[in-house]
Amino acid sequence: MFKPYFFLLIVLFYCFPTQAQHPTKPTSSEIYQAIEKLSFLGSVLYVAAHPDDENTRLISHMANGVKSRTAYLSLTRGDGGQNLIGPELKELLGVIRTQELLAARRIDGGEQLFTRADDFGYSKHPDETLAIWNENEVLSDVVWAIRNFQPDIIINRFDHRSPGTTHGHHTSSALLSLKAFDYAADKSKFPNQLKSVDVWQAKREFFNTSWWFYGSKEKFDAADKTNQYAVEVGDFYPALGLSNPEIAALSRSAHKSQGFGNTGTRGSDFEYLELIKGDAPKDINNIFEGIDTSWNRVKNGQRIGEVLKEVQDNYDFKNPSASIPKLVEAYKLVQKLENSHWKTLKSEDLKNVIAACAGLFLEAVAESNLATPNSKVTLELEAINRSPQNMRLNAISLSDGTTIEKNTDLKFNHSHRFESQINIPSTTSYSTPYWLETKGTLGMYKVDDQSLIGLPKTPKESTATFHVSIAGEPLSYTKPIVYKTNDPVKGEVYKPFEIVPVVAAHIAEPVIIFADDQQKDIQVIVKANRNTIEGYVQLAHPQGWQVYPEKQNITITNKGEEQSLIFTVIPPKNQSEGLLTPMVHVGDEVFNKKLVEINYDHIPFQMVLLPNASKVVRLDIKKKGENIGYIEGAGDVVPESLRQIGYNVAIIKPDDINAETLSRFDAIVVGIRAYNTVDALKFKQQQLFDFVEQGGNLIVQYNTNGGLVVDQLAPYPLKLSRDRVTDENSEVVLLNTTNELLNYPNKITTKDFEGWVQERGLYFPNQWSKEFTPVLSMHDKNESPKEGSLLVAKYGKGHYIYTGLSFFREFPEGVAGAYRLFANMLSVGKESLKTSQQLKN
Repeated sequence: MFKPYFFLLIVLFYCFPTQAQHPTKPTSSEIYQAIEKLSFLGSVLYVAAHPDDENTRLISHMANGVKSRTAYLSLTRGDGGQNLIGPELKELLGVIRTQELLAARRIDGGEQLFTRADDFGYSKHPDETLAIWNENEVLSDVVWAIRNFQPDIIINRFDHRSPGTTHGHHTSSALLSLKAFDYAADKSKFPNQLKSVDVWQAKREFFNTSWWFYGSKEKFDAADKTNQYAVEVGDFYPALGLSNPEIAALSRSAHKSQGFGNTGTRGSDFEYLELIKGDAPKDINNIFEGIDTSWNRVKNGQRIGEVLKEVQDNYDFKNPSASIPKLVEAYKLVQKLENSHWKTLKSEDLKNVIAACAGLFLEAVAESNLATPNSKVTLELEAINRSPQNMRLNAISLSDGTTIEKNTDLKFNHSHRFESQINIPSTTSYSTPYWLETKGTLGMYKVDDQSLIGLPKTPKESTATFHVSIAGEPLSYTKPIVYKTNDPVKGEVYKPFEIVPVVAAHIAEPVIIFADDQQKDIQVIVKANRNTIEGYVQLAHPQGWQVYPEKQNITITNKGEEQSLIFTVIPPKNQSEGLLTPMVHVGDEVFNKKLVEINYDHIPFQMVLLPNASKVVRLDIKKKGENIGYIEGAGDVVPESLRQIGYNVAIIKPDDINAETLSRFDAIVVGIRAYNTVDALKFKQQQLFDFVEQGGNLIVQYNTNGGLVVDQLAPYPLKLSRDRVTDENSEVVLLNTTNELLNYPNKITTKDFEGWVQERGLYFPNQWSKEFTPVLSMHDKNESPKEGSLLVAKYGKGHYIYTGLSFFREFPEGVAGAYRLFANMLSVGKESLKTSQQLKN
């Protein structure tokens, strides 16, 4: 039965690795690798929970060694993790990690899929995970991925039999995969999907085990491996000049926001697969045993296999274009297949290999990287055939319905450039990650269009399709419209072509803290994305707050130009919070979204359209001390947050840590994971201790318990653990209600722990010397109390504080209690100092 494989058509990737933003230009060796893959009709789906969970050695081996079509299904986009390269968290971090996964797949040869599950943070048990996720909906997404991708083999990264021993997301990914193995073949399960796809039964399912799951290499070596298959993954690929582990390391290193840079290895090595479902392969060296992966797999496929064998045997590395006639013959035969799955896949693969053999370069470049609906954009179209093969450009059709008839011979190495215009219809959707368009829940993104579910990114609406004839066969190549320019340092730079609103506005700070009832001037920046904008701006605000003036006019002449407006915001007398939203009125339309740019060299430039609301918080807060020094760690917004409540915060570079510099500050704050990521701190620790001893306050925020750059984290013995409290609503017990941290200058009560997000904290110390005083106790359900979230010790004249509380998450959300508690931490000792001074006087 024929099914319209919309999902397959969208997720097909060009079969050659490339840089993040540049067009593909494969080498002769890479083309040969792609030709080899044309003759393998088998698929592997690797399943885990997060970006970085995937085994890149196994994915690379399957894609490059076995030549299998291989994909990684990551249930989440990693939104709940930390960011080592910048300030982005939550949904913006998910956007970054999505692109890092795509970069990894370009390196290791795999494809990338997702579900709608949101990474809401660390979870200790799959029961909790599946309660926060919509279990049935995530299961349906896994089934959807299997029915679309049609894997012969499914490999789980995690063990479904060990709930509670690892991240709840991890175990959940295995549990859902195991259930989906059967559901995907059952017509009664998620029957609405069968309007677009067929049921599918994978042949077998494995658990990718390793010594890590056994606790040690010694235990793993001694374990019974009767039901395990050892897969050699130390292959060397002469055509690529790299070993499989070297490719895997490059792929792993694409996860830059997580600091997963990896060094490649060489030599024989193995991955182990434990069969958990399906029939066992009889050949211990071939997990595809019993699965026909040749062209005999499909009806009338034998001749295709024979033709492609000729192409492979006669491939000329100096003249790949000599293979084009036979490749075209194979393409024609594929068009006659009844099997729509392999017909769709191999048709695209063949077209791309033919273009690569011909050195065919096709491109549509816009005059700008931004356009608005209901506008016209000038395009420069280029087509060049860099082979002696006969080729003709018949026409170019644009996504607006325009067809440009060309009927031009593409002669060898002669560039053909054309100028045209494309209309951007008023109905064109804005360019933004599809999973962020509609507000979801804590555990799930909301995506109503079934065809989008699972895709790594939003399909581009603005395209140019080049209709060419190669060796007499008509072939069509659809290219997304791009923008490119020349940078004096980087050279040729590509950016995606984006569709954006005619205006976007934003308030610089996502959270604005009012530490008292004094008014603040708030800057609203309005940016025009087309010429000639006239209108006015209002600020929607919470009840009890006042904004002056009520509205302000804007007039912007040029596209890309900005206009700044100042509104005066007066908070209420008492503690209050709400949202402040710029509303830009242009004609009959109101625009209330902001555009966020994500610009890192290792991933494509991106623009994300988000709700344009800043949180305003009127705090009942007092503070002592003025000048704070901040030593940055792995990227957070704590310095900006402290400035919001009136502190003077200076960033201290590690090389500048000395007695003279430190003496200028009332307190020093060390950023998250600084002792994991800043090597220079190993030489500065004693100077920080001296600062405390002489009367300063040192606040150290959380670090992981592995990979510390110092032997002594605190002036007294202190040992970090993996203890964490993931329930942001867990009860907090004040261990000593008379402790200064809970009383001065702000009285802290349990109400200050209401409204926390994602978690209480992480990597708490679990051992400390008698000099430390624990201040708080908290725990997750069915766990023992954890008292290491906030520890304070007097050292000399000053105070050393270690905290695993997640202030770096609470501050951006405007959690009032987090600000009040941190102010107390900065103020510790100031009350006794004040009393001492009064006695002297």
